[in-house]
Amino acid sequence: MAMSLETPEKLRKLQKALYIKAKQEPSFRFYLLYDKVYREDVLQHAWKLCKSNRGAPGVDGQTFEDIEKYGVEQWLGELAEEVREERYKPQAVRRVMIPKAGGVGERPLGIPTIRDRVVQTAAKLILEPIFEADFDPAAFGYRPNRSALDAVEQVQKALRDRHPEVVDADLSKYFDTIPHAELMQCVARRISDAKMLHLIKMWLKVPVEERDDKGNRRMTGGKKSNQGTPQGGVISPLLANIYIHRFIKAFRKSDLAQKYGAVLVNYADDFVILCRSGASEVLQVTEGWIARIGLTLNTVKTVVRNAWREEFTFLGYTFGLQYRPQNGSRFLGTKPSKKAQKHFRDNIRQLLHPGNHEPIDVVVRSLNRRLIGWANYFSFGTIEKTRRSMDWYVLDRVRAFLRRRRKVLSRGVRKFSRDMIHGELGVVALARLPKRVYANA
Repeated sequence: MAMSLETPEKLRKLQKALYIKAKQEPSFRFYLLYDKVYREDVLQHAWKLCKSNRGAPGVDGQTFEDIEKYGVEQWLGELAEEVREERYKPQAVRRVMIPKAGGVGERPLGIPTIRDRVVQTAAKLILEPIFEADFDPAAFGYRPNRSALDAVEQVQKALRDRHPEVVDADLSKYFDTIPHAELMQCVARRISDAKMLHLIKMWLKVPVEERDDKGNRRMTGGKKSNQGTPQGGVISPLLANIYIHRFIKAFRKSDLAQKYGAVLVNYADDFVILCRSGASEVLQVTEGWIARIGLTLNTVKTVVRNAWREEFTFLGYTFGLQYRPQNGSRFLGTKPSKKAQKHFRDNIRQLLHPGNHEPIDVVVRSLNRRLIGWANYFSFGTIEKTRRSMDWYVLDRVRAFLRRRRKVLSRGVRKFSRDMIHGELGVVALARLPKRVYANA
């Protein structure tokens, strides 16, 4: 039986009440929140959300299956008691290295225990509505009912509204360098519940466990750590949004919008500022704000560009000068970036590798999931040419896969025609999938 992820009515009413109170009273500090974290309906919903995201076990090795065998209600009841009696202590985060997109190098991934994920999710369910009332429309990352595509569309709108000068900014290791003391001050401006503040502090100070090739254990972080949000933590994106709000607030209070027509678009640790003029001056002011809140801009990657002359990339899309095929007229548009296209091709090639011996219907289902996922995200802007190109690439890889599988010596163009692959076999054609309609057209 499928698990319902719809927010329970009682919890939804609580979230709405918290949001309204925060919206109506911008200086109000909430003082009774901790007891909501271990409420039965909150923990139950937190468990369901965590389970729907799956994920590997943490340092304790406990899996979702283990918890279900033990009994979810009993497990949640014991966890609720731990939190209620203030015996709950977060465990170390397990760090593993995973390949970077494109297969070049590795990046660290933090995996908290399921127990910690559930409690963090419960806390987020209570805290998020309060801070959502304060967050600025310029921020799009990790927020309810907002997406990266909404941010992309906002950038395109600013370009259409004649803001061609762009501060293309890159924050250096943002999630790893957020200063704890200043972050807790930001949280405490809205939260006066000492127990809730202590819970967040514990997550900030959680140690990270690493193991080398021989299985030797090494611990980093912990109580001595004074910066960074919890690796892989469910609460981390919310904390990161709370801190970047300091910068957005400074921007909003300044005269940059009036003086230079500056439009800020932020997604987590990534942001661009689009200006009618004076982008260099805007960057200079921005650098000062960023430094004052204890962060740094990557000076190599942070640049000023004029979109009429140079392209820039944001959230996987490339923005810049394009030409209409009908009459050759110029316009500032957007398309999937070259890096995103390469990552897509790498993904398809890895799926259809010679060692894949799964049944063909299973392979096609996996392939279609990737195709639909890619098309759903890259559904905005000038995408027709890219989608046709990707369709030809997929056809070529599927033919090669089928030739090997069925030991066909020819190129297989007739035997595995386009109609056969998209029809009988059922492989999705990107060019036939819907496109996102520009809301401000």
